[in-house]
Amino acid sequence: MTQARRLDVVVLAGGTGRRLGGASKPDVLLDGTRLLDHVLSGIEHVRTELPPGRVVVVAPPTVMVPAGVLQALEDPPLGGPVAGIAAGLARLAAVEHASATDAPGTADVVGGGRLSAIVTCDAPDSWRALPLLVEALEGRVGVDGACVVDGDHVQYLLGAYRTAALDAAVAPGGVALRDVAVRRALGGMDLVQVDLHAHGEALTRAARDLDTWEDIRAYSRRDR
Repeated sequence: MTQARRLDVVVLAGGTGRRLGGASKPDVLLDGTRLLDHVLSGIEHVRTELPPGRVVVVAPPTVMVPAGVLQALEDPPLGGPVAGIAAGLARLAAVEHASATDAPGTADVVGGGRLSAIVTCDAPDSWRALPLLVEALEGRVGVDGACVVDGDHVQYLLGAYRTAALDAAVAPGGVALRDVAVRRALGGMDLVQVDLHAHGEALTRAARDLDTWEDIRAYSRRDR
């Protein structure tokens, strides 16, 4: 297999925040920093260990993102995480196309050397798993990606995927799926499963979602 030449990251930061009383989840503060910023700064922190690429946040326009970070949202909104992934990939593809138009020959070809990672803003340590997920794909022929598993639970929203394969799964025939379970959309992919429990406590925390205010309070009390 050709080693990954590019790794884009799609950060899912939409949804209704129902279990947080309707709060904007990416804007929720954890130890004085937004959940979204925990993830974005973490991605920047490990970028030297990863192939180059862009970051796109899938969130409403009311959610502010730093300069240099792309933003997208499914249309209409609230189409579920699969529709969010499709929107993020479409935004990345549009920017890639524009780059190729402005400077022919500079854009990466979508293929075996291009990966797209998926993380969520409510898992503030999710970025820690990215180098391990990319490493899990090196030397693997014919697989579509790598994702985290926790016992029998496959965490598709913490993974690194061949961009072309992921795009085909979330937007078959170029039409984005809406209101479809993640397992149904991605469950047919050929994936390497990565158990973070075998790699220490710091990486185990990478898969921890903060869905409620109690989750956030408990996480803040931990020695991070």
